[in-house]
Amino acid sequence: MLIGIVQSLFISIVIFARSKKNYAIKYLGWTFFLSSIVFFDTYLCYTGLIKNVLFLNDSTEFLVLLIFPFSYFSIYGLIKRAPITLREHWWHFVLPAVYFLSQIPFLFAPLSVKYNAYLGAYFPNLETVEISESFNYGYHIIKDIFDWLILFSILFYTLMSLKLVIDERRKYASNKIKRKSGKYIFTRNTVVVLLLLLIFIFTIFYSYDDDGGDHYIVFFQTLIAFSTTYLIMAESRFFEKSWIADKYETLGNSKTDLDFEEIQNYVDTEGYFLSQEASLYNLASLLKVHPNQISKIINLANDSNFNDYINKKRVQLAKARLVDTSYTHLTIEAIGTSVGFNSKSAFYSAFKKHAGTSPSAFIKEASPKL
Repeated sequence: MLIGIVQSLFISIVIFARSKKNYAIKYLGWTFFLSSIVFFDTYLCYTGLIKNVLFLNDSTEFLVLLIFPFSYFSIYGLIKRAPITLREHWWHFVLPAVYFLSQIPFLFAPLSVKYNAYLGAYFPNLETVEISESFNYGYHIIKDIFDWLILFSILFYTLMSLKLVIDERRKYASNKIKRKSGKYIFTRNTVVVLLLLLIFIFTIFYSYDDDGGDHYIVFFQTLIAFSTTYLIMAESRFFEKSWIADKYETLGNSKTDLDFEEIQNYVDTEGYFLSQEASLYNLASLLKVHPNQISKIINLANDSNFNDYINKKRVQLAKARLVDTSYTHLTIEAIGTSVGFNSKSAFYSAFKKHAGTSPSAFIKEASPKL
């Protein structure tokens, strides 16, 4: 149990450190971080160590109801390529917030109340201590259905995630793209894991009347943590020859059936150019070809290098958003960020190069035409 908890915490730290402004991946990091906290609480209860910090007993329950929204946010961010804003997605936090507020009386309850709650969950046969008759157990109205709230949360966000993945699959079919992106495969597999988790947790809750089976859920999370670690290592360029290859190294056994149309379809359909992580090596990894091959195809088709090809698409979209009234709440710099530029200077430089003017001057020129 402890190994899985530490591994989940470790993954979250790695993701936070490496994701930079990739908010979709950061939500995955938050998922593992929250899981490590929640399951550490389970570990303390299961081992009896909770007696040393009894005041923390059941203090992480509301965090459980945040795990699945954050899992959904990571899938939403990867597929939609859009940030999660509190203004638009506030309702995802209603259930965790309501549950937290309902449990405030328990959080500040005497230690004797928390001690009895611990015994009731893990050692129901042991004798409890006396509690003042004036103590109000009103918080149990919601606490008694906590397991059902968990199952509802998993089911709801699994269905929401499944819809996103199905829509993404239909997009592939409509655009006749043969090769599925790593983004699609990752999100699809995440939904599969959520479905398995739903079945597994339902089985545990059905088999145990108390919290005695929670450690099995921690074991399941341990498997997820190590599987994710393997995935991160497998996707790392550390084991690839390309990260140390000479620029003029031959293409070797690279695929020869890739053409510019397929690259164009992938970059446009996937919104790949909107990612701040877009790079020649990253795209080559996703399309499973040699970077030099993509570079050669783009050069021949556009008479430009990869960076200019991507930046031109970003500038085209930025020009549309700069004069779109639905984006007036964003600053010029924010619009640059929304189309994939990771700095103000990079945005202004690319805009000047491909639009022939600055963003602010472009807005002034376009204003009379609106």
